Amino acid sequence: MPEIAIKLANRLKQPYSKRRIRLYDKAEKVDLLEKLRVGLMEVVRGIGTDGDPLHRAYVIAQNQTSYFAEIASQLPEFAEYCEIVGSAEDEYLPDAPPMSPLTKSYFTTWAFFDCRFGRDKETIGTCLIEVGEYLGFSPEKIEVVRLLQNSRMGIYEHCGTKGSKVVFRELVSEEEHLCHVASGYLGNKGEIWYVRIVPPINESFDYNVVFTSPYVFLKATKKQWLAFMDRTLPKVSEPDRKNALHVLMKYGLEPNYWNEFVFQAYYNHRVDVIFLAGYPDIKASRPQPY
Repeated sequence: MPEIAIKLANRLKQPYSKRRIRLYDKAEKVDLLEKLRVGLMEVVRGIGTDGDPLHRAYVIAQNQTSYFAEIASQLPEFAEYCEIVGSAEDEYLPDAPPMSPLTKSYFTTWAFFDCRFGRDKETIGTCLIEVGEYLGFSPEKIEVVRLLQNSRMGIYEHCGTKGSKVVFRELVSEEEHLCHVASGYLGNKGEIWYVRIVPPINESFDYNVVFTSPYVFLKATKKQWLAFMDRTLPKVSEPDRKNALHVLMKYGLEPNYWNEFVFQAYYNHRVDVIFLAGYPDIKASRPQPY
């Protein structure tokens, strides 16, 4: 178990009386970890989704991870995490266009599952996975968090629709995914999308979910994005091209690599889709190159 998860697990194993003395919220005078345990079970109430059951399962896990991050980040071992994510929040003001092209669904999945901190490069997601059993999570709930943790953004070619779902093929890996798009935007064949796709949680589902708000590139072609990959993947310290793709798309060349790109690439939006333009390594190609 990584260093920060070990510290948190040890706190959770302590007798209630010791935790109450050492780990109370100064404003509310309550035990932080007891608040965490109780609150995680309450988060599932009142969550609205688009009605898709797979999407709902992920929304519940995302919201429980958010609550975990809110409470755990008050502990000293999460100071570095707070500094990284707090600075990013101040810089990009994540909400929704026109306030910011970094939507809450995009930013929080980055903050919880891609933003690494500490000696062992942990994330909020990996910490929750390690201590989930102490918080009353069933193995099934932990597995949904694990699937979110293993997910990442990707660049996909729209390959057409099948009923109410969209078929995507990822550039470089060439993997195909039949997806429910949570925002409702089905798009058009040939479009290039930047999205986070999450897989089925069990054999009851035969499709994936586009979990984040769809980012769709204007005037972009598959050839141009493959050229970007050819220029950029060699900069990632992974000899295998598919492994390099995973590292690039999940972590970027630096922590705010993709955040900064989305911020500068914003072109326009509708309620169900956000349009981007340009490439991360060509400053002049982006609409907001500041």
